[in-house]
Amino acid sequence: MDDSLSFESFLTGARTAAQKAMDDHARGEYDEFALHGGVAFERLAKAVLVSKNPAYLVEMRNGNSDMLLYLCGDLKEKPKNVRTVGAMEAIGRLRSMGVLAKDEQLDTLIALRNGTAHTTVGDEAKTLLPALAANVEALMTHLNQPPHAIWGRWTSAIGAAVNKQRNEIQRDVEIRIKQARHLFDDRFKGLPEGTKEKVLKQPRPSEGMTINPIIMKNGEKFLFMIKWALCPACGGTGAMTLTPVAGAGLDVEMGPDSFECRLCSLKLDSPEEIEASGVDVEKAHLPFAVEFPAPHLPFDLQLGETHTG
Repeated sequence: MDDSLSFESFLTGARTAAQKAMDDHARGEYDEFALHGGVAFERLAKAVLVSKNPAYLVEMRNGNSDMLLYLCGDLKEKPKNVRTVGAMEAIGRLRSMGVLAKDEQLDTLIALRNGTAHTTVGDEAKTLLPALAANVEALMTHLNQPPHAIWGRWTSAIGAAVNKQRNEIQRDVEIRIKQARHLFDDRFKGLPEGTKEKVLKQPRPSEGMTINPIIMKNGEKFLFMIKWALCPACGGTGAMTLTPVAGAGLDVEMGPDSFECRLCSLKLDSPEEIEASGVDVEKAHLPFAVEFPAPHLPFDLQLGETHTG
């Protein structure tokens, strides 16, 4: 049989497309994620069908008897028009066999890949990673193949996507942290050894430098504060924004509102995401800085002082 229709060929193709899909998702290219994710699942589904019986690849339309005979080994010459089942038909056959369960989100991913879903692809596809991960896990388990055989370096992130012990925010944040870490590492490929470590090396209070917070006020009213905290993805220094949560005037209580690391591009957009990430909020609480009044502005601007010692 043609090597392109072999189990190994389909599995290799699924692996390549699956890892491209994860790269796309990490970069926020969700249209491409839908494309590569759909291709990955179709090829993996066909790998499972071939492992059971190559004849299960036959497309039943238009009297495809030559293809059936060829896949069964009773026709030596490969047919001129090689047509195998499409993604949805392959998935349907696996569901009929009890290998896959019905999953509307997986169907949506395939529809987005095929361009038949009437929606903005990126907006819809962004949320479909857990569905892809769970269904791939079902097929890999059926094949007795380890997750790493298809996900490679993304195996840990995929493990987070299917972890039912964590809530949706926790899973999403863990995936984004792992994605940011991989993309940060990618920036240093081909650069001299030690470059990443130099970028990450930052002054510590014990090493003689402290960067104090930035505070934005309107008169005596606190608007927000920016402090610095270690990034849970790359280990660099990120900016944490804090906003008032209780009190008033000088007695106001500030709470974390968002976090952004410009080294690895990790962004956390809510207190819940910050908590799920494990960012050490308490260590970000540094002493207040010197105030610099700005009379020409509708608010006072306080900038942290950078000093040695």
